[in-house]
Amino acid sequence: MLLKSLCIPKKNLTTVKENATLQEAIDILEESGYRCIPILDESGTIFRGNIYKMHIYRHQANNGDMNLPVTTLLKNATKFISVDSSFFKVFFTIKELPYISVLDEENHFYGILTHSSLLNMLQQSWNIDSGSYVLTIASSGQKGDLANMTKIINRYCSISSCITLDAAREEIVRRTMMTLEAGVDKEMVKQIIEHLNRKGFRVVEVEDLKNN
Repeated sequence: MLLKSLCIPKKNLTTVKENATLQEAIDILEESGYRCIPILDESGTIFRGNIYKMHIYRHQANNGDMNLPVTTLLKNATKFISVDSSFFKVFFTIKELPYISVLDEENHFYGILTHSSLLNMLQQSWNIDSGSYVLTIASSGQKGDLANMTKIINRYCSISSCITLDAAREEIVRRTMMTLEAGVDKEMVKQIIEHLNRKGFRVVEVEDLKNN
């Protein structure tokens, strides 16, 4: 996964050094408008964690000392990925964070990956702009199902993208979303659906990308 192309590099970020006070950190947060920024070491190369605006204000509301170092309220010290991390690690690490910090090959702070960047990547992989219809196909998830589905669809048109989703564990069903190439019309979609149905698959949803 080419994370570097998706990241906001350090030079374009607002950060705070580990020797800054909580007051200095909140001033930086207020000026930038961000609710959370990375804390770096004095050299600006080592990621220490994140500081959140809400935690500083909570500390201040409890009459906490604002001259304490920003590391007093440091969070997410172990929440980071490397530039060569797999998509699955990225996806599950960023799940509950506003962004995930990214380290380079030497474990130096490289930048951050935001939720919006990740979603944009997924949108591109879906080929929404160049596709025509998206078919959501339900199957039992048995061996060979994906191959059989793609074989059927390829008799009529090319597949621009394919995403497979597992339903809830208690349901023995798998949903596969196939984006059909541009130029496919309603009649061809109807033929594809009928063919899939004959082979034991069920098209549970059809989305017209051009009309939506």
